[in-house]
Amino acid sequence: MHLLDDPLKRLATIPYRAAGPGGTTRTLQLAVESLRVDALPTGCTGLLATGDLQGIAVSPDHGKPVLLGVALAAYLRLWAGSGLLPAPGDLTVLLTGDLYSAPNADLRGASGDVHEVWAAFAAGSPAVLGIAGNHDLVTGGVNGLGPGVALLDGARRDHGDLTVAGVSGVIGDPSRPFRRTEEAFLTTVEAVTSPPPDVLLLHEGPRGTGPDQPGRPALRDLLERRPPALTLCGHVHWNRPVAPLGGGHIVNVDARAVLFTT
Repeated sequence: MHLLDDPLKRLATIPYRAAGPGGTTRTLQLAVESLRVDALPTGCTGLLATGDLQGIAVSPDHGKPVLLGVALAAYLRLWAGSGLLPAPGDLTVLLTGDLYSAPNADLRGASGDVHEVWAAFAAGSPAVLGIAGNHDLVTGGVNGLGPGVALLDGARRDHGDLTVAGVSGVIGDPSRPFRRTEEAFLTTVEAVTSPPPDVLLLHEGPRGTGPDQPGRPALRDLLERRPPALTLCGHVHWNRPVAPLGGGHIVNVDARAVLFTT
């Protein structure tokens, strides 16, 4: 499964509130975009990848404020009804972490429970595979949401003929949740990418090819030796979200949702 084109096609946007500096709140737009790939898993019409949904949005179901990821899951059903997107039941959802926001969207870097975001996607999609970000409070309890739901941390999961690997968290102080030393992080990534999966999920990812695509140089050096077809990550925002990585590509889904279709 490899990318066929680079420019993303804008499909829709969702307005949401996000924390700004000094306890302020900003109004932003979550971009929902698409990219074409040469193949998808059998029985799957599309892959939807998203992460860093650190905001509050109005739910199209009941008009009340909810976590942005919960609102996005509801919009998937709405857009499927209008023919804009495939039905959620035909989508595999891939999550790259940091799905929480302070309830009033007024505290940057807030950490909290993201179970309801996972549950919202799992209610409509047969497969939800993801990792935790450094601001997520999430346990293996999400695995009880269904047989196709899995939180990955140094693990691989086969979904039909698609292999997805994932490493949660970031490089940092290992005494804090979802953080590893650089050596431990790289060792874990190396283990789950031997052999290379179709998709690698990371929260903190490798650097891209331009100065506006920051990331970990050591991760890039490691993955270039055995690149997955797609490496999906976030944690830092890229205005240009796609970069080559060996024979594959990095797609940064920080504060965006990307639909992969044929």
